[in-house]
Amino acid sequence: MKKLIFVLAVIFTLSSCKNDKKENSENATENTEIERLEVDSTQTSVLKDAEKPKVYPAPLQAVFAAHGGLDHWKQMNNICFEMEGKNGDETHTVSLPDRKTKIESKDWSIGYDGKGVWLLKNDLGYEGNPVFYHNLMFYFYAMPFIIADPGTNYIAVEPTELDGKMYNGYKVSYDDGVGDSSKDEYVLYFNPETKKMAWLAYTVTFKDQKKSDDWHYIKYDKWQEVNGLLLPEKMIWFNVENGKPKGKKMDIKFDKIAITETMLDPAVFKKPSEAQYVK
Repeated sequence: MKKLIFVLAVIFTLSSCKNDKKENSENATENTEIERLEVDSTQTSVLKDAEKPKVYPAPLQAVFAAHGGLDHWKQMNNICFEMEGKNGDETHTVSLPDRKTKIESKDWSIGYDGKGVWLLKNDLGYEGNPVFYHNLMFYFYAMPFIIADPGTNYIAVEPTELDGKMYNGYKVSYDDGVGDSSKDEYVLYFNPETKKMAWLAYTVTFKDQKKSDDWHYIKYDKWQEVNGLLLPEKMIWFNVENGKPKGKKMDIKFDKIAITETMLDPAVFKKPSEAQYVK
């Protein structure tokens, strides 16, 4: 497991998605399970300049509709959210059309400017893989819409019981070469009546790029409506026993959500002079 250790960051002068940035708490309680998140990663999505029209299975279209509609999602150009990391709050900012990203904490900053992933760190340094983490939480947060990205494939799975309830689901895989981890697989489970997403199962292949049977589970426990879209408010990671979720491991709440049609200035994601690109 890789660790997420947060070190003092110089706050980038160009703030994104909100006018007044909250000062991150310097006395946040350590959440040891956050250290596990970076290895429980998801893949980097690669967008194509000219996406061909794609037809989604009708049940997935119903899921998108239940969350505000895929067309509405595609009208959005930026998203921001805050979450509590191991040592304090993190602010995640993403340019949706090109997936440039920036994560800011009181201890460090990570960004992707379209050229590469950069890291701005202070005395204690940053242990972990910034390339791995730079869009990790965005990918989880942007479910179910993120699976509409180019290069994705869908196969319906049998109705499955998770934590005592039955859900329908679709397995999602990727074309070779899509993103940093094209061998990653996901199963999106949804309520057969409301069509709302309820669970995500996923594998991790970032390190060795080999398909895995080691499934991890997230329960999308609470949703909130933001600008006409139903987005996560709380996710719960579960322990796994005999291939199924059993017992809560950790949870993360998301605050100060903003998603709009505003195009962010590329300078928001520009590498600070003190930062370094990470291979």
